[in-house]
Amino acid sequence: MAKKNRGINTICTHSGELKDNEFKGAVSPLYMSTSYAFEDVEVKRYPRYFNTPNQQALSIKMAALENGEAALIFGSGMAAVSTALLAFLHKGDHVVLQQTLYGGTSNLVVEEFEKFGIEYSFTKDLAPSSFESEVRENTKVIYIETPSNPLLTITDITAVAEIAKQHGLVSMIDNTFASPVNQNPIDLGIDIVLHSATKYMGGHSDILAGTAIASEKHIDTIFQLAKNLGGSLSDYTVWLLERSLKTMGIRVKAQNENAQKLAEFLEAHPDVSKVYYPGLKSHPDHELAKTQMKGFGGMLSFELREELDFSKFQKKLNLIKPSMSLAGVESTILSPSLTSHGLLTPEEREKQGIKDGLLRFSVGIEEAEDLMEDIEQAISQIV
Repeated sequence: MAKKNRGINTICTHSGELKDNEFKGAVSPLYMSTSYAFEDVEVKRYPRYFNTPNQQALSIKMAALENGEAALIFGSGMAAVSTALLAFLHKGDHVVLQQTLYGGTSNLVVEEFEKFGIEYSFTKDLAPSSFESEVRENTKVIYIETPSNPLLTITDITAVAEIAKQHGLVSMIDNTFASPVNQNPIDLGIDIVLHSATKYMGGHSDILAGTAIASEKHIDTIFQLAKNLGGSLSDYTVWLLERSLKTMGIRVKAQNENAQKLAEFLEAHPDVSKVYYPGLKSHPDHELAKTQMKGFGGMLSFELREELDFSKFQKKLNLIKPSMSLAGVESTILSPSLTSHGLLTPEEREKQGIKDGLLRFSVGIEEAEDLMEDIEQAISQIV
C-alpha cells in the first residue's frame, strides 16, 4: 500500500496488517512461535532473522510510513542506530556527524568507534558547509538528527543529502523527534531513516523498539550485520507496536497543536528565559523547518530564569511527570544533563549548548490549558 495513494492515518491503520483468515478478526493475529518449519516452505522463519509473520508485517508498515522500500524492526532505537552505522563503517573508514546529537548516539561513537578502528568527526555547526568541510577521502557516512535532542536545532536535510550524493556517501538521519507524521527524509534525499520506536511510534511509554527504513539494498546490508548481533524484537512487542501505530497520526497531531500553544505560553512567561521550539517564529531555523516539516512536533525545551531552581520546579508539578524518555500520551519533563545527555562530560554538553538548567518537555495530549496551569502553579511556588 503506497503512501502516495493513502493518507497517514490510513497507512497507520492498514498497511502491513496480517489477515486473520481463520476467524476473520479485525486486528492482526499474533504468532508467538520461535520455531518454524524449514522444509517445503517459501520462507525459513526465525526470530533473529527478522522474518517472523509479525516482524515482516510491521516492517511493511514502517517502510510505508517513511516512503521506503524496506525496513527492519530492532529491540531498541540504539540497536537500530548502532547496527546501521556499523553495517556501513569498517576499520579505516570515517563518519561525519552533526554537532548536536542524542547523548546515547554521541556516547556510542566516542566510546566504541576507536575500538573498531573507525574515525569520526563532529561538525562545528549545522551549516551545510560544515558538513562539506569534514568529508575526507575515507568518509563513508554522514549522520544527522533533526530536530535534535534536546535543543530542537534544525539541519537542512536536502542540503546534507545532496552533499552525501556528490561524494558517494550513505546518508542517515535520526527522525525520532519528528516522527513520520511530521517529516519524511527519504523524500528529501536521505538514504536511511532511523527511529527510536519507543517514542512516537509506541506512544504510550510501554514499548522499547527501534527501526531502520531504507532501500531494499541498504536494508539488506544492515540485515547482514543485524542477524549476527541479534538485536531483533519479540513478536509480542512487535504486535503491541503495530497496534500503537494505528493511532500515531492522531496522537502526533494533538501533540503538535499542544506543543505550539505551550511554546508560545512559555516564550511569553516572565519567569522563562529561553524556549527552544521550531514552531516559534523566534526560532533561528523556523523558516527552514517550515520547508521540510509538516508539523513542528511535540517536543520543546526551555530554561527558567537563572535564579530559579529547576529541580524544585519539577517537584512542584502535578500533571507533568518528571520522567525519562519522551513522546507518550502523557506529558513528561526531564533535565538532559542528568538523563539523556548525562553520559557526556560537562565540557561536551557545554559545547552543544546544553546548560545544566535546561528542561526538555515532551508535550502530551492533555488539554493545553491544564498543562499551562500546572506550569504556572509550579513556578509560583519557587519564585
